[in-house]
Amino acid sequence: MTRFAPSPNGHLHLGHALSAIVAHDLARADGGRFLLRIEDIDGPRSRPELADAFRSDLAWLGLEWEEVSAQSTRLASYAAAAETLRERGLIYPCTCTRSEIEAAGARPGLEGLIYPGTCKHRAPDPARPAAWRLDAQMALAQTGPLVWEDARAGPQQVDLSGLGDVVLVRKDLPASYHLAVTLDDAADGVTLVTRGADLFAASHVHRTLQALLDLPVPRWHHHPLLLGPDGEKLAKRRGSPALAERRAGGEDGRMLAQQLRMQLLSLGT
Repeated sequence: MTRFAPSPNGHLHLGHALSAIVAHDLARADGGRFLLRIEDIDGPRSRPELADAFRSDLAWLGLEWEEVSAQSTRLASYAAAAETLRERGLIYPCTCTRSEIEAAGARPGLEGLIYPGTCKHRAPDPARPAAWRLDAQMALAQTGPLVWEDARAGPQQVDLSGLGDVVLVRKDLPASYHLAVTLDDAADGVTLVTRGADLFAASHVHRTLQALLDLPVPRWHHHPLLLGPDGEKLAKRRGSPALAERRAGGEDGRMLAQQLRMQLLSLGT
């Protein structure tokens, strides 16, 4: 069982279509289930009407799915998991801003700057909003060595050194992507996590959380990304053409899906 889990903060583009098709086809090939989960906890950026557009896009591509509960219905599970980690001393509050992290000389990592641990050993300022970060060193001390398996890249030893103390509870939201998606996949019974290669490094964090929270461990499948004419990955923020626009323009969605399956459009590695 695998899933497609878009966030309704912008229209789907061809990169999303590829991810949905890969997940759908892997599930069908194994006689499994293909799930749709709407990840709608991104505050005011989440727009309910886009979830309906997503459903129309998937149907236009010729995909069939089962829809599971949206993230906005799962807030209690995120709070409970965060409290468990907090009680065990595995997360700590951080009031640093992005500019403060940059000024502290943070080094580049796999997902941006690696947090230098400024707040780890100091009392937080109660007047400032705080995020909660995973204490990576303490987490791995508790779990011991961990391995996760990617269908394309094979077994991977968990290594958080390129990620550091990632945020698990954001200042403005009840959970970060890392915490929410790990809990959601466990709750939905996902056995194969299908997503783009740009999220490969995140799986080190998710495998760690599975060990800490005693969650089932799936396999992963990180597929190549669809690239634009400039060789960069497609992204909402870069104005990649929306599937809704193609659909409204009368394009054949099933034919487009076949082109993606046959890799007739530019894929990265």
